[in-house]
Amino acid sequence: MTDAYSDSRGLQPAAFWGGVLSMALCVALLIASEFMPVSLLTPMARGLGATEGMTGQAISISGIFAVVASLLLSTLAGRIDRKRVLIMLTAAMLVSLVMVAMAESFAMLMLARALLGICVGGFWALATSVIMRLVPRADVPRALALMYGGQAIAAAFAAPLGSYLGDIVGWRGVFWALVPLVVVNLAWHLIALPALPARGGEGFGRMLNVARRPHFARGLVAVMLSWGAAFTMFTYLRPYLEQVTRADVTTLSTLLLVIGVAGFVGTWAAGRVLDGNVAPLLKLPALVMGGATLGLWLIGAAPVLVALLLFIWGAMNTAMSVIFMTWMSQNVDDAPEQGGSLMVAAIQASILLGAVIGGSLLDGWSIHATLAGSVVLSAAAVLLIGNGRRLLKP
Repeated sequence: MTDAYSDSRGLQPAAFWGGVLSMALCVALLIASEFMPVSLLTPMARGLGATEGMTGQAISISGIFAVVASLLLSTLAGRIDRKRVLIMLTAAMLVSLVMVAMAESFAMLMLARALLGICVGGFWALATSVIMRLVPRADVPRALALMYGGQAIAAAFAAPLGSYLGDIVGWRGVFWALVPLVVVNLAWHLIALPALPARGGEGFGRMLNVARRPHFARGLVAVMLSWGAAFTMFTYLRPYLEQVTRADVTTLSTLLLVIGVAGFVGTWAAGRVLDGNVAPLLKLPALVMGGATLGLWLIGAAPVLVALLLFIWGAMNTAMSVIFMTWMSQNVDDAPEQGGSLMVAAIQASILLGAVIGGSLLDGWSIHATLAGSVVLSAAAVLLIGNGRRLLKP
């Protein structure tokens, strides 16, 4: 078996691009599995004899378990080869999909979604550290962009395809359709990923030490503000488009597709623009996405302008992941698993928090208040990051 070997900095001089592509496929399948139920909420609720609200809560439970898994995985996995861990997580995703497809009760759906949350949190906690070992240091931004291309594919096509296929084969058929793709991904992992032996000192105490580093702690706050701002708006984009833009079903689907397609542009651009100096780019996601959200607030009734702003927002949304994960790979390169775990926990927590903040503003005031809340969080992120130098390691 080919072994991923390291240089003195813990980075690998050889390149395993087949492994990177396997990781990208896994990302696409994880995102599709996590968010596919959004487009199938009503038929799933009917099929399980539950309310739509109950089914929605079952879907969101994956986020809670993702936070827990991201914090605990590097400790619980101990000295297990990381290739084996990725294979186990992908196998667990397969089991989760089968459980959802066969679910006859709300409780079974909850259990399946909790298992998927463990897969999501565990995978993302390891993803950046694995990419750092699959390609040379100079190729890490491009490899991260390639991996996040899987996210862009799923974001663009999972929801519309799920809705379309659900009408043809039923919601259970949609989940069964994902099963053979995950089987292919498992086989690809086995073939393309090299051995990735665990490194020493992977305990929870080391994670706390990483979190105490001033530059990284500031970075985590910047991450939470940036993602929190994004999901304060994005979670409630549909009511905004329905109430303000007055979008019908066709226009709504088109505008959502615009965001997904823009994701390809964002990952492609980020992989080519990023170089050794990531500091000046750290504030761009909050600055650009906050500006786009402010534009939506001011020009919400013009569909063409809304489409342009959503394209800009969608491109920067996927670029944000590449930018911050590149920052993490360069500034916590001595403890990438611990840094990745903390990053994933911060992102997942901020997504949940953003949804709560946005929903409270929507229910208490209006959809315009939700957008205003997103803009305020974006401004706070820009002010904290500044020129980005305080987020770099000494």
